[in-house]
This record gives sequence, structure tokens and C-alpha cells, in this order.
Amino acid sequence: MNSPHSFRRREVLRSMVGGSLLMPGVLSELLAAGSADPLAPKRPHFPAKAKRVIFIFCNGGVSHMDTFDPKPALFAADGKTMGLGGGLSNQQRVLLKPGWKFRPGGQCGTMVSDLFPKLRDMMDDICLIRSMKGDDNEHANATLGMHTGSFFFSRPSIGSWVSYGLGTMNSNLPSFVALAPQMPYAGTQIFNNDFLPAYHQGVRVVGGKEPIADLDRRTRQKGQQELELGLADVLNNKHLSTRAGDSDLSARIRTFETAFHMQTEAQEAFDVNKESDATLSMYGMKRGDNESFGWQCIVARRLAERGVRFIEVVDGSSSKNWDDHADMAKHADHAKRIDQPIAGLLRDLKERSMLNDTLVVWTTEFGRTPGVDGTKGRGHHSACFSSWLAGGGVKGGLAYGATDEIASTVVENKVHVHDFHATILHLLGFDHTKLTYRHGGRDYRLTDVFGNVISEMLA
Repeated sequence: MNSPHSFRRREVLRSMVGGSLLMPGVLSELLAAGSADPLAPKRPHFPAKAKRVIFIFCNGGVSHMDTFDPKPALFAADGKTMGLGGGLSNQQRVLLKPGWKFRPGGQCGTMVSDLFPKLRDMMDDICLIRSMKGDDNEHANATLGMHTGSFFFSRPSIGSWVSYGLGTMNSNLPSFVALAPQMPYAGTQIFNNDFLPAYHQGVRVVGGKEPIADLDRRTRQKGQQELELGLADVLNNKHLSTRAGDSDLSARIRTFETAFHMQTEAQEAFDVNKESDATLSMYGMKRGDNESFGWQCIVARRLAERGVRFIEVVDGSSSKNWDDHADMAKHADHAKRIDQPIAGLLRDLKERSMLNDTLVVWTTEFGRTPGVDGTKGRGHHSACFSSWLAGGGVKGGLAYGATDEIASTVVENKVHVHDFHATILHLLGFDHTKLTYRHGGRDYRLTDVFGNVISEMLA
């Protein structure tokens, strides 16, 4: 897909012939060397419910029994010692009661703790999964698994797979953006393309006065940048034509084109001051804010509105996050930071008639132990935890799956990370077993050789 900017730059190049800057025959050869847009929109395997994804990741391990998985028996068992299930039966722990009360939310009555009062009001639009299961209790591995389907080896992130499968709806913006002011566990791997072509790597946005470094135009002289980039474009594509299959080179060329377009469109997308006071208030923001979690959420909506396929919103760094071993009371500060912005995002999408075809995903890398760890905290627990989906073809008002009476292990409708990914891809119109890429002599996919679509969660 060629953009109007591409054609204008080519016209500039043609005008150079009159000035004898290039021989006409050489110029014609260069102009013929252009290549098709590798991120042009693609059709999925079947009609999709969702066109785009906003993937919210809370780094550090959010406690399920303190947020979305009510356990009255755990309140009663506070201070008792017992072995924990889910592969942890040899660990004797003193049980710790949840720190917050649970109350019903929405018309559906799904129970959510007082940590998330705003989000609790949106439960009619949310499909809550209380039976998630991972494969590793270490932050980096679990974060890697949640993003790539592989807990132990580097693989392409889910955002890169979506970019690879669908392309972009807006050639002036990246297909995959990661709103990540701080890097979580697993670092850049959360938005890395790995062996997929390099133009499917996520573009990191950090917020602040310069959300993306060096995005401003380096010259204000009319036509100067277009002329330079136009010449570079045809020369680069001529070079690429002799090196077929070099995805790194192709991506580098595509980056110049995207960056040029982003100098105008991305700057506008990040400028939330264009929003009304009422909309900013919905996200819990004050005018002039360009760094808060609310800013990340409202920019996610603005990017989704402008055709970006996959937007990840990262909450927490590898050093400041939900990993509360010392004191579970700190969960209150974390929750207060994100509760209103996420609820505001869902409400805003709904009011703009975008929630029907935008899939909002909320997850963490694992849950926390029913027993105390450290002084007043909880340990890592991948045997069970909670995640949720909203919009984009999911069944709102549903609480799916169950854990045992102390939230130690899954007892009903287990949803492994591979099942979670398979369901997300299904909502985007993909058979997860057929969205593959050949690398190193074999076909790889996000779900490896596992995964089942959870049909009960589909609207």
C-alpha cells in the first residue's frame, strides 16, 4: 500500500531530472525498485469479532484472592497452617486472609474486592477468568510466557503475531505500540518480534514531553525532508531488490517511511489536551498530564481509534510493581493508580461504539499464595490466578472457572496461558493452529503445540 506521501516524494524525485541531478534512465530504474507495504491490511482466517487489541499488563503478580477471586473460607482460616496445592503441596504456609471485602458488581453481580470499586461497576462488560494457569513461578519466565507463549525461550510477542497476521489499518502509525514508561520483567521481549520480520516489533512509547525519542522534524524547510527521504527510499529499495528475504533491511527501510508519517500523526495521537475535560476526568486525569497510567490508557484509546492493531499498556517496572512479599497493604496503592483509568477506558470505548470491535485484555504474570510470605505479604503462585477480557466478541458479565476454597489450585475449567492466547487469536479471526511462521526448519505459532479456544467465553 503506497501512501500519498510516497507519491509526493516520488514526484519530487522526478522533478530532479530537469535539474540534471540524476540521469532519466537511472531515475526510472530507481523509481521502479519500490516494494509493496509489508504491513498492508490482511484478512484473518474467518470473520473476526475484534479488529484490534488493547492489552493491559500489571507487572509483578496481582493477588487473585485479594481482587477478583472471593474466598470466604480463607478469611475464616486466617493464621492456620496447611500445605498449599497446585504443585506446592510440600510447602507449609500460614494462611493469610484477604485484606479487602468483596461486593457484587454490575447487574451480573460478579464479586470484586474494594480494591477495584470503579472497575467493579463495569463487570457487565467483562468476562472474568478465575482459573488461569501458568508454568513458572519466576517473574521473568512467567512474563515471557504470558507475552510469547514460551516460558523459557525467546519467541515473538503476541503483539508481533497480531501485526504479522493482520497488518496495520493506518500506514502512518506502527501496527504494534507498547506504552511502557518502565520496563517490566522480561524487558524488551514483551514487544519483540524475535524471528518474525522486524517490522512487526512493537514501538515503545514512554510518555512525558517526548513520548518517542527524536520524532520531531529535523528541518522546517519545505520539501527538504521529503526530497531526502524520497531519494533514500528508492535507493534503499534498489539495494533491497538484490537481497530478497532480508527482513531486517526491509524493516529498516519501512521504519523511515513510518517515522516520517509519525512526525505528524503520532504527535497528534499523543496530544491528549485535545480531549474534553469530561473525558480526561473519566480517566482520572488533570489537563497537562502526560505521564500517568491514565495518560497511557487514554493514548491507548486514541491509538486504537487511529487504526493501531495492538496496543500494550504496561503497569509497573521490574523494581516497582505488584510483587508485595513484605506487605499486601501496598496493593491498595497499585490498585488506586489503575482502577479509574481502566474503568474509564472501558466506558470511553463503549460510549464511542468501539468496545464491540476492540478486545481489551487485562492480565498479570501469575497470582499470589494463600499463605503468608515474608512478613505480611504473599509469594509467587502460577498454579492459579485471575485475568479478564472485555469487548471484541466476549461474553460480558461472566465469571468463568473456579479455584479451591483457599484459591490455591484450579478445580473447574482450567485456562492455561496457551488457551488464553488461542481465545484471543480466535476473536481476531484466527485459527491459532494455522497462524504460523517457518523458522529454523519448523513452523512456529504463538500457542506452540497446545491451546484450546474457550468457547464458553464467546458471545
